[in-house]
Amino acid sequence: MNHGVTPAWKEPDDGQVRTQDGESVLARVVRIFEAFTPEEPALTVSEVSRRAGLHVATASRLVAELVSYGFLTRDADRRVRSGVRLWELATRASPTLSLRNAAMPFMEGVHDVVGHHVQLGVLDGDEALFLERLTAPRAVINYTRIAGRLPLHASSSGLVLLAHGPADLRRRVLDGRLHRYTPNTPATTARLRAVLAGVRQQGYVYCPGYVHQDALGVAAPVRDASGEVVAALAVIVPNEAGASSVVPVVRAAARGISRALGAPDAPRWGGREPGDSPDGGATAV
Repeated sequence: MNHGVTPAWKEPDDGQVRTQDGESVLARVVRIFEAFTPEEPALTVSEVSRRAGLHVATASRLVAELVSYGFLTRDADRRVRSGVRLWELATRASPTLSLRNAAMPFMEGVHDVVGHHVQLGVLDGDEALFLERLTAPRAVINYTRIAGRLPLHASSSGLVLLAHGPADLRRRVLDGRLHRYTPNTPATTARLRAVLAGVRQQGYVYCPGYVHQDALGVAAPVRDASGEVVAALAVIVPNEAGASSVVPVVRAAARGISRALGAPDAPRWGGREPGDSPDGGATAV
C-alpha cells in the first residue's frame, strides 16, 4: 500500500523504468550523453542540466551514478566528461570494428606516401561520419575528426557515399538547401548532380576547395562482400598539390580494403543512373 504517495518513477508494460512525467530514465541518460560535443567535451553539472533539459537535482543524481559506473568522469575542476568505460564498451561492440581493422593497414600505407590527412567515413543519416583519421603535424587544414561529421554535398567522403547511397537520400539532398562553404562548393542542384554522376562513372571524386579553399579532398568507395559501398577512403592535401599523384594511391588502397572485406573484384568504372550526363560530369568534379 502506498498510502497515497506517488512514486517518482513507475514501471509500465514495456518494462522500462519511467519518471512521473512518463519519460524513461534511459531517455534522460541519453540526453546527458548528447550534451557533450567535440567543441565542449567537459561540462559542469549545471551546463549538463541546461543542455539536457533536466532539473539540476536530477542531472546531478544521474551524473553521479554515471560517474560511479565509469561512463562519465570528473576533472579536477569538477567538470564532467565522457569516461573511458563508455569508450571501451562502445569500441568493443562497435559494428564498424571489422571495417576499421581492415582499413587501418591501408590507411597507414597511404599516410606514409601522402604525408597528409587520411580518413575513413561512413554514411550516417544525412552526413558523413568519420571512424578513423590519420594526420601529421604540418598537414593542411582539415575540419574532420574521429567521430566528427561533414555534410554529404561538400566533402569528398560525403560525395562518394551520397553517389552510391539510396536514391531517396540523393533526392532529399538534391532538393534540400545546399550550403556554400566556398565559391567551389557544389551548391546548386545541377552542379551536384553532375558531380555525383562523375563519382559513379569514374570511381572516385576530387574536391578542390569545397569545404576550405586551401584543401583538396580525394575519395574512393570501399565495398563489402556484397559489393555494396559501405565507406569512403579519403585524403586531404594542399589544394596546390593537385590530385594527379593522389588519385591512384587512394583508389588502390580503397580496392585493397574492399578485398580485405571480401568484396568481389569491382569493375574499374562505376555505372550510370537515370539522369547522369553522358560524360559523367567529369569536368564538374
